[in-house]
Amino acid sequence: MKGIHQSKTFIGAAIFFVMSIMLTSSFLTFLLLYVFYTLNIVPDLKHATMAMPFFALVVSVAIGFILSAIFSRTIFRPLQHLIKATRIVAKGDFTAKIDGSGTAGEVRELIESFNAMTKELSGIELFRNDFINTFSHEFKTPIVSIRGFAKQLKAPSATEEERNEYADIIISEAERLAKMPSNILLLSKLENQQIITDRVLYSLDEQLRSDILLLQKQWEEKNLVLSVDLENTEYCGNPELLSHVWRNLLENAVKFCPEHGNISVKCYRKEDMIHVIIENDCEALRQDTLNHIFDKFYQGDASHASEGNGLGLSLVKRIIQLCGGYITVVSDSKDGISFDIELPCTE
Repeated sequence: MKGIHQSKTFIGAAIFFVMSIMLTSSFLTFLLLYVFYTLNIVPDLKHATMAMPFFALVVSVAIGFILSAIFSRTIFRPLQHLIKATRIVAKGDFTAKIDGSGTAGEVRELIESFNAMTKELSGIELFRNDFINTFSHEFKTPIVSIRGFAKQLKAPSATEEERNEYADIIISEAERLAKMPSNILLLSKLENQQIITDRVLYSLDEQLRSDILLLQKQWEEKNLVLSVDLENTEYCGNPELLSHVWRNLLENAVKFCPEHGNISVKCYRKEDMIHVIIENDCEALRQDTLNHIFDKFYQGDASHASEGNGLGLSLVKRIIQLCGGYITVVSDSKDGISFDIELPCTE
């Protein structure tokens, strides 16, 4: 019904425009004939009763044509810009934008809708290009690794121990390949997303407990000591996205924590912010590693190059940003590494 109403409004504006031209031209025609008649510019005009209607028609049409040419250029100029911009978009260039200042009504709505459409198309195109370029670039590394170690397996001189080691590396790289598409796709999607959708109110501390339990087998195998201090915390957000945050940080904590090491998980509310702190024992990271720790595909420690694809912390940071929060990391030889996440309270 809204579209029908807007169509009627546009038709009404068109009728008003035509009627205005007709009335204006009629008035000017009458005024012109009155001046001719009063000043006796055309002496025989008083007696040319048969020619008067024809003369008035010609003058009225001429004046109407001139007025239409003048006003239509001003009124329909935005539509001309819209046509040109549409042709640009049709060629695959989604950067086209129309200046809607000075317009009103349906024309302004049309321009705003067009600009919103090109912005969305530009984001989709950026997402597509980024995904293709990133995936094609990162896909090569594990493939080359798998091919190289598969050739080593065929070497007659390889021992049984070496063959098992090569097989483990191939399995690890295959698992890395299996995770890569979904991680790249999710990160590319989030980078072109501006708001968090599907928000619900849920218990953040219970979510953290569940994610810790999911990794119980891994931290028990390394005989790690877990210290968990979680206050009752209600949070309104997207549980699925935040679960990516906690699992990535907890998996990293278990992965890089030494045997019999310590992991600490805290959650509490301070003023108008919710704090989640995840700490684990490990060697202090270099400053250049800390500076780039959230960059895509960055792996500061070459010895762990086969243990991930460098996307986890990039996902973590982007999700926290979309939630309107902050994440900081501190590392030293005494306390290991600590991630502090701050989320705005939504109650």
